[in-house]
Amino acid sequence: MRLVIAKCSVDYVGRLSAHLPTAVRLVMVKADGSVSIHADDRAYKPLNWMSPPCKLQEAPGVWKVVNKAGEELRITLEEIFQDTSYELGIDPGLVKDGVEAHLQELLAAHPETFGEGWTVVRREFMTAIGPVDLLCRNATGGSVAVEVKRRGDIDGVEQLTRYLELMNRDPLLAPVQGVFVAQEIKPQARVLATDRGIRCVVVDYDKLRGMERDELTLF
Repeated sequence: MRLVIAKCSVDYVGRLSAHLPTAVRLVMVKADGSVSIHADDRAYKPLNWMSPPCKLQEAPGVWKVVNKAGEELRITLEEIFQDTSYELGIDPGLVKDGVEAHLQELLAAHPETFGEGWTVVRREFMTAIGPVDLLCRNATGGSVAVEVKRRGDIDGVEQLTRYLELMNRDPLLAPVQGVFVAQEIKPQARVLATDRGIRCVVVDYDKLRGMERDELTLF
């Protein structure tokens, strides 16, 4: 991982255009090729980013990050204060608690839980910021990102929102809908999810464990 603290401006040129005026920011370049721009007041969420696969082109005073669709993240560097690289090695990934992990397995085996005609494309579908629990196709063939929690709170909705932002930049997947699944979803999380167009599904873990392979269950 490469970390660069610099005074810079940033322009995103593509399907959407965005401009960040000059300020001191953190530029993060990961081993997977992703590049993200961070401020000191946005917690974990970047101001702008480019997801892999993409190519970083460095020239004096300007970096250009170009993805396969030809979109460009242009970083104009006025002053570099720090430029360091670290080898982090292979990350073992997030270890879910037993119930949450088993719930994900059960839902992967029974995608009809979400609706008739649903199929699972892949479990642990990797994005630049982590794996989505389930990538599914609905009855009409649309892409759906499913995030599974034991108890659903606002943090889980925020996590799924970030995944959706990245996945909807991929023309092979977009448009991608979101489904937030838990045994219990807090009211605040449900309000936030609804506001962002994310469907909430509450499942009964014990009933799901007792489902037969050919049994349909509606929630």
